[in-house]
Amino acid sequence: MRHLSFKTQSANEKIVKREWHVVDATNQTLGRMSSRIAAILRGKNKAYYTPHFDCGDYVIVINSGKVVLTGTKMDDKEYLTFSGYPGGQKAETAKVMVHRRPNLMIERAVKGMLPKNRLGRAMVKKLFVYEGAEHPHKAQQPKELKF
Repeated sequence: MRHLSFKTQSANEKIVKREWHVVDATNQTLGRMSSRIAAILRGKNKAYYTPHFDCGDYVIVINSGKVVLTGTKMDDKEYLTFSGYPGGQKAETAKVMVHRRPNLMIERAVKGMLPKNRLGRAMVKKLFVYEGAEHPHKAQQPKELKF
């Protein structure tokens, strides 16, 4: 009797086909949308997903200022920054953040869901967030992603 051995194919640059996706953040819940975006950036939606290799797609988020938070999070949720100096900690509520820098809200949410290593830092570079409905990536022919 012959022994058949099947080797699991690990993803590499030859196998990976990266696509571009557009997500419209209008009336999307921040956390739910961010977790789906993080999964696409990691490549978990692909059959050849490999944890130690960046096989994810590019994601473009438009209308970032129209993202929604559930409950009273707009008033209660605080974003903290710290300069490293005594008294250098600043707090900003989500309501102020969505008006001042809405792109940062989505970027921070997605980055927090990616690995905390050099692989995660490479994955977050494939995320592009824009406040308006226009983006400069038309040449890549991105596909619309519905959640």
